[in-house]
Parts: sequence; C-alpha cells; structure tokens
Amino acid sequence: MKFRPLHDRVLVKRVESQEKTAGGIIIPDTAKEKPMEGEVISVGAGARDENGKIVPLDVKAGDRVLFGKWSGTEVKLDGVDYIIMKESDIMGILDDAGAKKKVA
Repeated sequence: MKFRPLHDRVLVKRVESQEKTAGGIIIPDTAKEKPMEGEVISVGAGARDENGKIVPLDVKAGDRVLFGKWSGTEVKLDGVDYIIMKESDIMGILDDAGAKKKVA
C-alpha cells in the first residue's frame, strides 16, 4: 500500500532500541520504553502560510529523527506499525556524518 501524508504531516517508522545495556544486561520486553527515534518514510507537501503559499517541510524521506514520547498517532499499514505526526512534533534530525568521520 502506498501512503502519502497530507499537508505538514510525516509518516515515521520507529527504530527499535537496543535490547542490552552498555554493561551487557538484557532488558526484557516488559521493561522497555517505546523508542523516541524513527526513520521518516514519507512526508506531505507542506503547510500553507498566511498568504496561501506552501511552505515545504524541513524533513525528507530517509531522515532519522527524534520525537516526543507521546507524539503522533500510531497506525498499522500492511502489518507494519507507523506513526503519523505533524512536523512540529519532531524535535530534530539525527546526523550520522560525525560518526562516520570518526570511524574512517
């Protein structure tokens, strides 16, 4: 199924958190919190300003983002869980450029 959010909404897929702590302790499913990190799957065209012009969104498909714990509406499309949220619910974009430079 193909899905495209409207206006300033974004479709995000949660990124699963690690199942072990840094010390090697395995975290059971009942103690895990929902991750607040996800990957943008699809974005709307943008919101309209007071003059009626469409303002494009800052996020794009493929971006890894951080969002609030209770942000958005959870939906299931083709058996996969997603979150639909407004762009304003997104706190920031995670950039892996710094991590890649350290490894190289």
